[in-house]
Amino acid sequence: MTLLRLMPALLALPLAQAAPAIENDQVRVLVVTDQPKHRSALHEHKVNRVMIYLDPGMDRITYADGHVEDLKFRANEVRWSPAGGKHTSENIGERPFRIVEVELKNAGGPFQPPALDPSKLWPKFFRIPIDNQQVHVLVARIPAKQKLALHEHALNRVLVNLTDQHFRVIDESGEAAEIKAKAGDVHWAKPNKHIEENLSDQPFEGVVVELE
Repeated sequence: MTLLRLMPALLALPLAQAAPAIENDQVRVLVVTDQPKHRSALHEHKVNRVMIYLDPGMDRITYADGHVEDLKFRANEVRWSPAGGKHTSENIGERPFRIVEVELKNAGGPFQPPALDPSKLWPKFFRIPIDNQQVHVLVARIPAKQKLALHEHALNRVLVNLTDQHFRVIDESGEAAEIKAKAGDVHWAKPNKHIEENLSDQPFEGVVVELE
């Protein structure tokens, strides 16, 4: 059975100093905290990204040509951020906010979710905010004590916990393991088939960024 490798959130680092939580040939994942009134240096994002905002906030983007864009986001909101020109960013709110930034290194390609894709089996538990040639993103909300029958994750993926997690996972061979993780943790996982059960008395929420 392939167990998820847990990566702690980097809660104390400002945007410019964050080290990658995950980096491989498909993604670079940063978990950053942007402090109030902190303005970044001029920089550029040369690849597309999936942005997962763990906290509510407002971010002012000032481009090199003088154009200004204010972004307001909710806690646990997921957005697509295309590659763009040089700019600075500034937290114009009164409180810090944390962002998980998933930088996409590959161009991707066509993807047909398998018959056992969880979003097909349980559409009421999974919504799809982003689906394009690079990523298939699922936002999961699994009720307390809910058991999910055998299902398949066909792609490598980045998992982001929005709440604490206490799951029992049973792989195809019947091997079982308990998984515990904290809200804000980031995981890397490979394709697999398994059964999952939420052992908690609370619903579980998380984001699955599948890499096409």
